[in-house]
Amino acid sequence: MSVIENLEPKLVWKHFDEIRKIPRCSKHEEKIREHIINFAKKQNLEFKEDKVGNVVIKKSASKNMENKPIVILQGHMDMVCEKNSDVKHDFTKDPIKLKLEGDILTADGTTLGADNGIGLAISLAILEDTSLNHGPIEALFTVDEETGLTGAFAMDSDMLTGKILLNLDSEDFGVITVGCAGGGDSQIQLPLKKQSVNENMETLTIKVSGLRGGHSGVDIHEQRGNAVKLLVRMLWKAKNYNYKISDLKGGDKHNAIPREASALIAIDKTSKDKVISTLKSEEKNIYDEIKPIDPKFKVEIQDNQEIKTTLTKDSQIQLLNLLHGLPHGVDKMNYDIPDLVETSTNLASVSLKEDNAAIYFSTRSSIKSALQDLRDRIRATAELSGANVKEEKPYPGWKPNLDSNILKLSKKIFKNIFDKEPKVEAIHAGLECGIIGEKFSGMDMISIGPTIKYPHSPEELVQVSTVEKFYKYVLKLLEEI
Repeated sequence: MSVIENLEPKLVWKHFDEIRKIPRCSKHEEKIREHIINFAKKQNLEFKEDKVGNVVIKKSASKNMENKPIVILQGHMDMVCEKNSDVKHDFTKDPIKLKLEGDILTADGTTLGADNGIGLAISLAILEDTSLNHGPIEALFTVDEETGLTGAFAMDSDMLTGKILLNLDSEDFGVITVGCAGGGDSQIQLPLKKQSVNENMETLTIKVSGLRGGHSGVDIHEQRGNAVKLLVRMLWKAKNYNYKISDLKGGDKHNAIPREASALIAIDKTSKDKVISTLKSEEKNIYDEIKPIDPKFKVEIQDNQEIKTTLTKDSQIQLLNLLHGLPHGVDKMNYDIPDLVETSTNLASVSLKEDNAAIYFSTRSSIKSALQDLRDRIRATAELSGANVKEEKPYPGWKPNLDSNILKLSKKIFKNIFDKEPKVEAIHAGLECGIIGEKFSGMDMISIGPTIKYPHSPEELVQVSTVEKFYKYVLKLLEEI
């Protein structure tokens, strides 16, 4: 028996329970897409799929509501697949294990997939329920939102006919989102040279863990610790002692702040105690700095197995200087909107290959020129170290339209149902609305959702009571539009 079986609204939670059993990491949406298409066939609903795997399901209007405008319900199929290192979970086949404590639903050591699984479940519930009152509906399910919004970018231009869009991918109930940041990824490759290990050297593994991580847009303003940057900071402090890096890795997803990182080093016996002492001293400094936001930060130093090669002295200096000098975090706050980040970047991951270091960045801004300036500074820093930089095509932001008709109606309905005014905000995270609005001119859009916290990390949770309220809100919107 599922822990969410008796939650309300039952039809929404039934669909979420099915979704959480289906593998759907970004770029691997085959099974969730098959599930959605099979659902459409079972419900005798018209559907179409484009060349990249986006799916649209159409539902006819209720009786006497045929003349209402078409409304698009939109969400993405993929989820960020993150887990704690001590958790045994295979995202390619294992269902998400749920934990319900009062009003809070989480997963057991992994991401929950409420982002955007709740949005998918709500769309499917609306498509299935024949008792509802609404005009014609187009439910759009996109692929690969989390790793660059590539599904929205590549969507065929004939997929949608409606001009009103409800994006169901926001994460704060009572907030209507009307704008978002644009962004772009950068990939850095630093050439490296290696050498054989001196037989008299010992080996150590240094591991940083316990950090909260989180969404590189939603949580970046909290200044949570970046495991890669903190590990490099410690190694840089000890750079004058005789140790050699054999491996360095940390982070995984471009839009998740790295929670864990590790290094494998070979060390001269005479320097071992000094290096460990330096690392531990810097660990204490870091802990004192980030304890308010990351109280579980820890560093483990352990003896390790034999290793055959390490970086040369020059390559190690280049790597540490580059990683220590590269930016991470908030670059600028918005001048006009209090507490809104304008521009930021996430040093998302690093890994050592055979002959190079691969470093990935995700950069965001609500201002196109500021986005490019920060990416240019990343490039300049990388090229000073002799690295090569490849920049992915940036995705557009979504400029707020405070005169939007759907915004005015959604504010009125929220006030009528819940007897309070909703907040109207723009966010620093990326949403597909910017791309869809650019691709389909004249689209009137808002983004809404239940309360979901800490997406893209194993702390991800959904506040159960807000799902029922949100569903009620969406149904009333569909009825009144």
